[in-house]
Amino acid sequence: MAVAVAMGCYGVAGLMVGLAFVARGISAVQTAPVTLGARVLLLPAAAALWPLVLSRWLQSRRPR
Repeated sequence: MAVAVAMGCYGVAGLMVGLAFVARGISAVQTAPVTLGARVLLLPAAAALWPLVLSRWLQSRRPR
């Protein structure tokens, strides 16, 4: 039961971060323009790998 709850929480967090990333964050990480089709294709990967995506997104916002 605890594993199912943990997987559900991971999935919800991934969906939230993935949607925010493809809507607003991808332009901060990727300098080239991103089409709607590319955003749709990137959503599942961003949702599944959301801890990595979130850390890279936050690092891209820091001044170097």
